[in-house]
Amino acid sequence: MSIQLLNDNELVQLYIGGNEDSLAVLVQRHKRKIFSSIIMVVKDHQLAEDVFQDTFFKVIHTLKRGQYSEEGKFLPWVIRIARNLIIDHFRRVKKMPPMPVYVNDEGEEVSVFSKLAADNDIQRREEDSKFRKSIRHLISELPNDQREVVLMRMYYDMSFKEIAEFTNVSINTALGRMRYALFNLKKMIEERKLEVVLR
Repeated sequence: MSIQLLNDNELVQLYIGGNEDSLAVLVQRHKRKIFSSIIMVVKDHQLAEDVFQDTFFKVIHTLKRGQYSEEGKFLPWVIRIARNLIIDHFRRVKKMPPMPVYVNDEGEEVSVFSKLAADNDIQRREEDSKFRKSIRHLISELPNDQREVVLMRMYYDMSFKEIAEFTNVSINTALGRMRYALFNLKKMIEERKLEVVLR
């Protein structure tokens, strides 16, 4: 039986058993989908290539150490690794806007929080900076699935269709996670008495 005809899980087990060719088959089988899911977010070919390579270094390392436990779910597992590496990259370069935005039910881009009143006063500018840091901290406290949607929508400028495809969920699920995230952010802001007016 040709190695090409084996399913993902059989190829993974072969690779763990020492057959190096089986990984090449897996890479060839899923390269287009994995690479597309990366470049859709990073929008830079060279960076996407780097993330793709780093993803498979991590895949190899995990398989060699016998830590793979995603039986039958190889592709979603690899895409999840790629997604985490992308998020790590954006954290490192601190590519975060001063205020988050999202798409409302009418399809319009709106700020999650109304802008603080424009003021040339130095103290107000310092307070504004502290507030932005507080918001970033609150976002980091959201549950993983909600934080992921917030990061992708507001920081990486992905559409909900792209987010749904990248996270392998329906658009309604992605929208639902954003709604829960906004609800939780509002709740945390109220509990901590941050000076902000939610739209």
